[in-house]
Amino acid sequence: MFVADEQRDHPVEVERWQRLAGAVLADEAVEGECELSVLFVSEETIASLNGRFMGHDGPTDVLSFPIDGEANPPGRWPDSGGPGPDRHDDETDDVPLLLGDVVICPSVAARNAPGHAGSYDDEVALLVVHGVLHLLGMDHADAAATVVMQDRERQLLAAHHGPMAADPWATPPAEPPPAGGSTDPATSAEGSP
Repeated sequence: MFVADEQRDHPVEVERWQRLAGAVLADEAVEGECELSVLFVSEETIASLNGRFMGHDGPTDVLSFPIDGEANPPGRWPDSGGPGPDRHDDETDDVPLLLGDVVICPSVAARNAPGHAGSYDDEVALLVVHGVLHLLGMDHADAAATVVMQDRERQLLAAHHGPMAADPWATPPAEPPPAGGSTDPATSAEGSP
């Protein structure tokens, strides 16, 4: 696992978030070696990634980039030539599980925290857990999947982070439409928990 702080806007405790990501993997029964990166980046960097890969303008709080598919068989790529002197053909047990990358923007997390998880640390913890769960196949594309993912986030955060300052899963109270008109319901940015 690789965790790196590539921004300077907000403090990031790299070791703390690496331990949390590792605890999530262990609780989700990910065994053996795996490749997972958690990167803390600037608003400019995540806005660029959000535009390039998600088709959305502006920064977001977290993006997950799973590596899909099976591990490549041992040997040279792309011709799958011999496996080399230290491996037998078809010996894939030593090949690490390739999970992917979680990219988090601390600036957006800090801005969202007061109205979401309550504190900066709680918001970052939620984003780490949320991002890793996405890499493991969980999603919030529909109501049923959202409930499952949020329940698992609650369990993992309670076990490995502690109580949250606020309930990030609470439904915000609905605001009445302005007199004489209707409003477009606010939606969270793609990538948000």
